Amino acid sequence: MSRPKTESLTLAVADGTKMGAFLARPDAAGPRPGIIVIQEAFGVNAQIRGAAERFARAGYVALAPELFHRTAPGFDGPYGDFEAARPHYSALTVEGQLADLTAAYDWLKRPDAGAAADVSAIGFCLGGRAAFLANSALKLKAAVSFYGAGIAPALLDRAPRQSGPILLFWGGLDKHIPPEQIASVTKALGDAGKPYASVVFSSADHGFFNDARASYHAASAASAWALTLQFLETPN
Repeated sequence: MSRPKTESLTLAVADGTKMGAFLARPDAAGPRPGIIVIQEAFGVNAQIRGAAERFARAGYVALAPELFHRTAPGFDGPYGDFEAARPHYSALTVEGQLADLTAAYDWLKRPDAGAAADVSAIGFCLGGRAAFLANSALKLKAAVSFYGAGIAPALLDRAPRQSGPILLFWGGLDKHIPPEQIASVTKALGDAGKPYASVVFSSADHGFFNDARASYHAASAASAWALTLQFLETPN
């Protein structure tokens, strides 16, 4: 399999800022589905770029926007040092994230982007929360949220506004997201009549999909990847 084509982009955001983004696309020509790959608190680092390339190998035009561009353009923080990320994480606002995600979505919808009409979103931790947020504001085909800390309670009022079906992954050992929070998210989606799937891996902790973290759980990560591809490919 050929290596994806990659490049760094600068996107204009509606609030007048400029945002860096990492793009990975299949080497073969032709329209492909688009996907926004949303970072953890540690930036658009090697893991997030690797996830984008992995989607490109699966046939997607994958774009990973830098959500910390207002306070730390190009931020790439080491795992295990959340304090380095904290000021940038804390500076995020719902309005700013929506502007950033809209800019990424609009770029993927451009005729010259190489993506087909369908655009989805996937995110991890901070990005899992942002994927839920994006799905409440953009016309996404689908969204995938990995251990989306902070969806409950802050974003539960956005459950009725979810656009596409959403797949939620959680770790049964994750102390950051207790079972009652997971239950409140699924209840809000169910009460709103929104299509969703919620998967708890009982042996997995927070960050289980990321093989650069001590919490990586290979079996859960492999299952989650297979479910993700199937979910994204399922017609609405």
